[in-house]
Amino acid sequence: MITTEVFADRLELHAFGRLSLAECKEFEELSNYRLHFNGPLDLLLDLRELESCSLDALVEQIRYGRMHSRDFSRIAVVSGSGLVAWAALLSQVFVEAEIQVFDEIEMAQEWLGEPGKLELSH
Repeated sequence: MITTEVFADRLELHAFGRLSLAECKEFEELSNYRLHFNGPLDLLLDLRELESCSLDALVEQIRYGRMHSRDFSRIAVVSGSGLVAWAALLSQVFVEAEIQVFDEIEMAQEWLGEPGKLELSH
């Protein structure tokens, strides 16, 4: 399951349990809409509660990252898992965004800065 918070200049994705392809597609639709109207965005990925990811969801995320390699300015990944942190840093091969990995969400939000006005939550 994922929840998404949408700000004027940033998206925050919070993942819980197992991530499915349908949830990935839903996030992609939302981010595509925001990117179309706002241009490059910052992205916060809170993966602390992520337990697993289906293979098709993983492949989709790689495809999406490659398609949008220039659409995100900075990406903050929050995770207590060394494997997730390693994968996030490896993804810099596919995207031009500056990527940082954090153990605490507050540190990630501080690095990204104060978001623009909250517009909606999903």
